[in-house]
Amino acid sequence: MTSTHETSTDPVPRRRSPAALRAVRPKQWIKNLLVFAAPLAGGQLLDAGVLVKCVGAFVAFCLVSGTIYLVNDARDVEEDRLHPKKRLRPIAAGELSVPAALVLAGICATLGFGLGFWVSITLGVTLAVYAVIQVMYSLFLKDLPVIDLAVVASGFLLRAVAGGVATEIELSQWFLLVASFGSLFMVAGKRYSELVALGPESGTRRSLQRYSSSYLRFVWMVAAGMVVMSYSLWAFENQHKGPWDVPWTALSIAPLALGLFQYALEVDRGEAGAPEDVVLTDHVLQVLVGIWLVLVAVAVFIP
Repeated sequence: MTSTHETSTDPVPRRRSPAALRAVRPKQWIKNLLVFAAPLAGGQLLDAGVLVKCVGAFVAFCLVSGTIYLVNDARDVEEDRLHPKKRLRPIAAGELSVPAALVLAGICATLGFGLGFWVSITLGVTLAVYAVIQVMYSLFLKDLPVIDLAVVASGFLLRAVAGGVATEIELSQWFLLVASFGSLFMVAGKRYSELVALGPESGTRRSLQRYSSSYLRFVWMVAAGMVVMSYSLWAFENQHKGPWDVPWTALSIAPLALGLFQYALEVDRGEAGAPEDVVLTDHVLQVLVGIWLVLVAVAVFIP
């Protein structure tokens, strides 16, 4: 006779984090690390005052971006239920009610903007601009092809700019070019992956119906080329910096370019719909980023 009782080999249910925490998408907070980019490039990140302001900007962006995620998910709950992955989000899955999500959004917004304006008035303004653009995107801009690419890319760019304005570090033209086209590369790659994985008629994103895979491929290839070119111009301009007369910044071009190529491999496979997942799971990309960080750190921090 067979037993009706569960055996010891039955899988143990995986404990999940609270729905409220998952609703603010902590995995996507990795994007907010961009606030450290400008102080790193300027060689001032290890200054105690600068570091404290960067951490404040990071936390403020986590809270404000969490607000946007909550509002968007509450508004798009029916549309998200059609998406194979988004349907698992707490609000779409019914784990967190829409009213509770909006209350949580209000709390996050209050804390985020309060911290942002406390760190720096210009940081608070940057957060406000980010929030306004994201709300406009959620209401009507997300259905406009090309415009939606620019708007989503602006979210990455404003994170990078926030680190500079919070610490009063001047942003060079090379930094702005790399940040701008790097953001566009990420977003075009995200859309391309969604198009490959879901198809234009999936009903999950209207703008996908206006894109072709060849067009999105063109955009992210051009953006990648501009990133490498702009970064290389900065690297060669600053290659005299660093110890032992080694052109550290010039050497850093190689891991940067290889990192873009590795990320593009994930895009081409249709697996870069969530950039944070690529960064957290692609070990080759992580190694390349680590090498790049070491080379840049040696160049800017060691006299």
